[in-house]
Amino acid sequence: MPAGRVPALAGGPRIALRSRVGGETRRASGVRGGGPRVPSASRGPKGPRGPRRLYEQARRAWDRPLTAYYLILGSSLLITVLGLVMVYSASMIQALEYSLPASYFFQKQFVAAIIGTVLLLVASRMPVKLHRALAYPLLMVTVFLMVLVQVPGIGHAVNGNQNWIYLGGPFQLQPSEFGKLALILWGADLLARKQDRRLLTQWKHLLVPLVPVAFLLLGLIMLGGDMGTAIILTAILFGLLWLAGAPTRLFGGVLCIAGFGGLMLIRTNENRMSRLECIGAIDLGPEGECWQAVHGIYALASGGWFGSGLGASVEKWGQLPEPHTDFIFAIAGEELGLAGTLSVLALFAALGYAGIRVAGRTEDPFVRYAAGGVTTWITAQAMVNIGAVLGLLPIAGVPLPLFSYGGSALLPTMFAVGLLIAFAREEPAAKAALAVRRPGVRWKSMRRRVKKRPSGER
Repeated sequence: MPAGRVPALAGGPRIALRSRVGGETRRASGVRGGGPRVPSASRGPKGPRGPRRLYEQARRAWDRPLTAYYLILGSSLLITVLGLVMVYSASMIQALEYSLPASYFFQKQFVAAIIGTVLLLVASRMPVKLHRALAYPLLMVTVFLMVLVQVPGIGHAVNGNQNWIYLGGPFQLQPSEFGKLALILWGADLLARKQDRRLLTQWKHLLVPLVPVAFLLLGLIMLGGDMGTAIILTAILFGLLWLAGAPTRLFGGVLCIAGFGGLMLIRTNENRMSRLECIGAIDLGPEGECWQAVHGIYALASGGWFGSGLGASVEKWGQLPEPHTDFIFAIAGEELGLAGTLSVLALFAALGYAGIRVAGRTEDPFVRYAAGGVTTWITAQAMVNIGAVLGLLPIAGVPLPLFSYGGSALLPTMFAVGLLIAFAREEPAAKAALAVRRPGVRWKSMRRRVKKRPSGER
């Protein structure tokens, strides 16, 4: 037998011997598996390659504890910043028509965004107990202000709706916008306390006093004629009842009552009936009653794939009413195109998903009801606004959250986003992940690892 050769053992295990030949070390293998192993084309040294590996990485990133936290923070800030850009572009012509500086509406919105950012940061750092403590005072103050709106000389009407209070100078306040936040906090606290006492299985405790208080707010809003805000408040009420586990019959009964009341309010008002008839309209109508709806479609249609460019809108030159408030999404479609509108929709979808994720993963009933209520509010209002611009829903006169012009709508919405951020931070896994990322904690953990290393290890 030649030197350096080892006989293969039939049926035996794979063997490998190292022999020195010429000062080099070589590996000799047996019959089984002899020769170098060829790596698989679908696997690399660290796992699967190609689409499967990308999918696994995306899934792991999506399941991280801080995903909801970053989604809420990132999507809300991006919507707000993009909204500021579009408010400036959409409001320039209207400001010049009023003999005002071109940046007049943008400056007011920018100030409101700064104040709203402060509110967001404060709300995101407040403990849950403090949020619950604010529920009743906020509700009482909001109801008081909504009553003041109906007092002659204090309340003012804008576009036929009596729902504004002037604070002096160019500043004004719409208390009904804060009514959405008040109903969410107060309703979440109420339902959480009743759940702790196991009272939500009884329909009277499920409805009273949540539904009567909501109807009080709705009545004050409808006294001013603002049906759009009333629709959003009704959606919040239904969202809270759904989260509380209302039976289908009870839920359906309340929905039928609200639908019947809304239908009567529409049929008794000529303006609301004309808005209902303009759904999907492609003609201005004999008296131009569908002017806003049709020109909104014109703006979207002329945007194409990538739009005409920022500031290049044609419809904002007096053709489209309310280009910087209710119909700012149409201007965004004209100037940014389909790519811009889909980006806005994706940001709202990410914010809605993150809110649902926070509400679904918490063990605190108050956090679940409040997070679900805020998510219902923002997503329902975005759907009503965008649906009206697309001609799929009647024009309700509600702004696009975080995007349209209006400080009274922006401030409570940013506070509500701060609520979601605070709730996302309260998850146990998110708490641990955030604690590790603090500089002091990171330095201590690094020192601890260094001390645990053996003395000869480098």
